[in-house]
Amino acid sequence: MRAPRNLLIGGAWVEPDHGHYDVVDPADETVVGQAPEASRQQVHDAARAARDAFEAWSRTPPRERAALLDRAADLMERDSEANTELARAETGATTGTARGMQVAVGVARFRRYARGAVEPAEEGLVPQVNEAGPMGRAGVVGALAARRPVGVVTCVTSYNNPWANPAGKVAPALAMGNTVVVKPAPQDPLSVYRMADALQEAGAPPGVVNVVSGVRVEVGEAAVDSADVDMVSFTGSTAVGQRIGEVCGRSVKRQLMELGGKGAAIVFGDADLDAAVAGIGTTYAFYSGQICTAPTRVLVHRSVHDEFVAKLTAYIGRLKVGDPRAPGTVVGPVISAAHRERVESYIDLGRKEGARIVAGGERPAFDKGFYVAPTLLTDCTNDMRVVREEIFGPVVTVVPYDGDEDEAVALANDSDYGLIDYVWSGDVARAFRVARRLRAGGVGVNTVARNMEAPFGGFKRSGVGRDVGSYALHAYSELQSIVWPG
Repeated sequence: MRAPRNLLIGGAWVEPDHGHYDVVDPADETVVGQAPEASRQQVHDAARAARDAFEAWSRTPPRERAALLDRAADLMERDSEANTELARAETGATTGTARGMQVAVGVARFRRYARGAVEPAEEGLVPQVNEAGPMGRAGVVGALAARRPVGVVTCVTSYNNPWANPAGKVAPALAMGNTVVVKPAPQDPLSVYRMADALQEAGAPPGVVNVVSGVRVEVGEAAVDSADVDMVSFTGSTAVGQRIGEVCGRSVKRQLMELGGKGAAIVFGDADLDAAVAGIGTTYAFYSGQICTAPTRVLVHRSVHDEFVAKLTAYIGRLKVGDPRAPGTVVGPVISAAHRERVESYIDLGRKEGARIVAGGERPAFDKGFYVAPTLLTDCTNDMRVVREEIFGPVVTVVPYDGDEDEAVALANDSDYGLIDYVWSGDVARAFRVARRLRAGGVGVNTVARNMEAPFGGFKRSGVGRDVGSYALHAYSELQSIVWPG
């Protein structure tokens, strides 16, 4: 077991007021290490340290900020194997996923925002000719639109990817000249502390990066309600996001929220079914379905319904479930015993609602670990809770439809969520036509791949704001205008 970690506050590693708690490997239920449990006062101390560091860091030349992010990326890469093993142990992800989709993506995001730190932050606007009037004589007025750092940003991160998700918040926030308080998910915070180690070794000034953790609700509440915090960036459930939004609203804090998803995947009768099955099958493969972008709500035309279900059932049958360290494992455990029970309760609910379980549905026979069998529910209707609510596990529902694209669009848009939807069709013109009608922040046309420069975020209850690429730099900045007489 690894040595217990301490909180990072103002450049110092601080003993937590409430001791430590165990971080458990979801694959075998062993203790990975011990994370610190902060007090409310310590969280506020971290925010104050970030406030004290903001003035100097915001005025640090962009190239120096870029160099720091690049050095941190070098150090994360240097320790890639140890970081991969920690990520795998904390999350239950397969070794390949931990290495390629977690640690490597975290490194890549630090490098991307090292470049982002030196992107132009000011844009000259077209001069305006003003006629004489109450405001003064006639003249030409120049203008400049400039992005400025927001201030202190609290980054509340998700458990499904403790490298890529924090990196996608911390790196662009620092690149823009903000200081940060990071509150990692309680299930797997140790990776975030390793990221903080790299930033400290890279030379981050005291207070620029602070990390506080804990399982108690008050830790997260303090990270949001501190008077020293100017912005909250959150990834997690819609329910928690709503509570954060209420607190932020009291003092008009800026918000960036990536919340829940229930991605619709429209499969038209002319679709390449093998491609659609392979894409939708990633729901099971990545993080055991614990991914908000997963296409978990399949709307398939009746003409190809049975063939599609047969192909997806066969695909699921080839997915090896088990120890994420073992070669060939595709689906590891979910994050905790409590989450396994939640996912299983939804599978049972689907059965009660009249859905038919054609794959999975039973707990895998392992002595240890929080495993859920990849499950496929058919004979579903769009009013079922298993179709409407985010399960966040290896469960896909199939809803058949009989009509044209209007019916498919109506079914897809009949949801509280709108993060990422998908369209599979052999008619690309129709696929793009349908994509433009979907109420979702992103749409994949015949693919589940993402372009990491494209804006990411959700419509409706799936979030507020956009990040990724240069859009993240915009998200972590305020827009200021400067005008002058020409």
